[in-house]
Amino acid sequence: MNLSNLKPAEGSTKNRKRIGRGTGSGRGGTSTRGHKGAGSRSGYKSKVGFEGGQMPLQRRVPKVGFKNPNRIEYVGVNLDVLQNLAEKFNLSVIDFEIMKEHGLVSKNDLIKILGRGEIKAKLDIKAHAFTVTAQKAIEALGGSVAKL
Repeated sequence: MNLSNLKPAEGSTKNRKRIGRGTGSGRGGTSTRGHKGAGSRSGYKSKVGFEGGQMPLQRRVPKVGFKNPNRIEYVGVNLDVLQNLAEKFNLSVIDFEIMKEHGLVSKNDLIKILGRGEIKAKLDIKAHAFTVTAQKAIEALGGSVAKL
């Protein structure tokens, strides 16, 4: 055994073109970087969204309004929907689990009961928020509202 017999272990080397290793490598001269310009120099790093000096898309598109990062998004459920649910499944108490079970809301939603429609049965409703008209309509029939 001598140095001329040594070979790298199976799978330890990759069969690829080595760039920047002289003219005999087949990638000599510019080493695939093209001629001149920032991209041909060492240390060049492109910024995200850089378009070669052209005005980038995120700066060309007009910005409108304000988006509050602290906004609380509620899923609205109207009284007529709750009335149909109560009639169909003979319910007197409607809470988050029941609404989720019947596909009105998803597991991470916050629920707000809205005042559209008419309610005919006495219902005990549990939700995250209520409009004033919805709360009055529920309590007028002897039902109760509870905030989660």
